[in-house]
Amino acid sequence: MFQFNGFNMMFPDHSRPFNTTYKCYSVSMLPGNERQDVENGGKIIMPPSALDQLTRLNVEYPMLFKLTNNKINRSTHAGVLEFVADEGKIYIPYWMMHNLLLDEGDIVQIESVSLPVAKYSKFQPQSVEFLDITNPKAVLENCLRNFACLTTGDLIAIKYNNYTYELSVLETKPGPAVTIIECDMNVEFAPPVGYTEPQKKAKEEEPMAVDPAELMPEPAGFVAFKGSGSRLDGKKKKDGSVSESAPAHRANYVRGIPDYDHPFGLLRFDRTVRKVESNEDKQEEDPFEAFKGAGFSLKKSRK
Repeated sequence: MFQFNGFNMMFPDHSRPFNTTYKCYSVSMLPGNERQDVENGGKIIMPPSALDQLTRLNVEYPMLFKLTNNKINRSTHAGVLEFVADEGKIYIPYWMMHNLLLDEGDIVQIESVSLPVAKYSKFQPQSVEFLDITNPKAVLENCLRNFACLTTGDLIAIKYNNYTYELSVLETKPGPAVTIIECDMNVEFAPPVGYTEPQKKAKEEEPMAVDPAELMPEPAGFVAFKGSGSRLDGKKKKDGSVSESAPAHRANYVRGIPDYDHPFGLLRFDRTVRKVESNEDKQEEDPFEAFKGAGFSLKKSRK
């Protein structure tokens, strides 16, 4: 029988995944200038030896990793930004350390994984101040460009206008962990923590600027003692001698009541024929005759 031990040495097993452990530190511990691009995203910094090992393995691109805290069996997912960390160390964002409950220098296991492309995700802001953002979807889309993947249950942090907002990843489809690199993902927001629906107050009737009673017409017909008095001697009457005539009372204003049972879309026109009284009919009923009254004499007539 033929043995191919040398063949196996020339062509190593490419199906073996990348799986190793590192000491974990926050980005603030990274030597050099402050790296806000790492802190505000979802990618990590690994040592150069990891890149050398990954190039010799059949690792799918983009490189995605599963970070696990074996002490509490808690994990999340992240991408890689650079390979410039010290040997045996990795640097991750602080919010990621908070999710994994890691302290500076704790051991974390890193394993290369392949994740499905995201199609749907749902987030819940952790503060009501998130509602002050005019276009939250556009802000989230811009901030997620620094992320490589999302994991259900994670609490990510995004920075906007010098303020850090925390968002809880409630749901991701088609799996509990997805990649968001070059994807078309539908985003929904749940009500923020502590948000209460505003109660609708009943509208109070505002007082009218003009009293409707003033708009009522003057009373028609006979009004007692409406005229003004005059003196027989021709003198003007005194202002205080005669009391002013009582003002005519207007009709009380009654507000109309709408017909609430009126069917929607139905118009009604009043077509009842009303008899119009003409001037001729009035003259026939009450004709006017001048000097119709009878005369009387003060002196008795002599017979």
